[in-house]
Amino acid sequence: MSLFTGKTLMITGGTGSFGNAVLNRFLQTDIGEIRVLSRDEKKQDDMRHEFQAKMPEVAEKIKFFIGDVRDLASVKNAMHGVDYIFHAAALKQVPSCEFFPIEAVKTNVIGTENVLTAAIDAGVKTCICLSTDKAAYPVNAMGTSKAMMEKVIVAKSRTVNEEKTKICCTRYGNVMCSRGSVIPLWIEQIKQGKPITITEPTMTRFIMSLDEAVDLVLFAFENGVTGDILVQKAPACTIETLAKAVTELFNPETEIKVIGIRHGEKMYETLLTNEECANAIDMGDFYRVPSDKRGLNYDKYFKEGDTERAKLSEFNSNNTELLNVEEVKEKLLSLQYIRDELAAWENK
Repeated sequence: MSLFTGKTLMITGGTGSFGNAVLNRFLQTDIGEIRVLSRDEKKQDDMRHEFQAKMPEVAEKIKFFIGDVRDLASVKNAMHGVDYIFHAAALKQVPSCEFFPIEAVKTNVIGTENVLTAAIDAGVKTCICLSTDKAAYPVNAMGTSKAMMEKVIVAKSRTVNEEKTKICCTRYGNVMCSRGSVIPLWIEQIKQGKPITITEPTMTRFIMSLDEAVDLVLFAFENGVTGDILVQKAPACTIETLAKAVTELFNPETEIKVIGIRHGEKMYETLLTNEECANAIDMGDFYRVPSDKRGLNYDKYFKEGDTERAKLSEFNSNNTELLNVEEVKEKLLSLQYIRDELAAWENK
């Protein structure tokens, strides 16, 4: 963590699951300050008390700023003295974005534009923006807004002075046990003695932990070049496999009830499109997709092509490593949230 020694890191949307994971990872290092920008004062107060209780010796490193990424002035107000930014603020629930798409645009697209504009003006050294697998071949408003967010990031990268501000994007799939995700819902349904509800058993999804999401952002921080999209080679599983893993851990007698696909859902998710695979650089556990830095000289688009491009395949949750029930259970048991919930369940 030597890169962060004495530095100020700002997390937009910092009261969410990702922000909490970053605080747990960073607070006890030699980082100077972690600045949380969000619009919910109740969540900020809850976070303040939580970290004062569990990390009292370092909790003063957290500074809270009320603000909204939709409002450029409030973002600029929080930006002074910031060295690095993890931009996590987003509307991410598929159904709510589907019914209120303009709200998704305001936060995910315009909000990102505001954060990057303020960061460049303030001389922030590095800004890592968080995207989603739903941005690749999007079929819903949430994914479409995130795809446009990525376009904003790449467009900014073409004009920014790379020596002053580095802008990169990470794209990842479902984060297990994050706020609003399906596993906490299932655990609550099991506690209430109800069947757990799944949409479509054969649907596949990438799965990763919050710690792995933080690892991806740190990899982008250290290895990304301005304009890059960075992707982790995540495993996946079917929704039925995930549901069986959860019920076997908590109550094998629990019924699994199929309720059908919701608004705007896909049968599988994509982390790299065919088009991106043509330029993706394999970096071991990660892929790096450099941005297209060609200008508006359209002759280049007609005169330069790639004969190998058609031979490459997208990277999606159907063709990655598919985990079985036992492997998913092992992954779940690595999470503190699951261990805490199991302990409470066994002691009820």
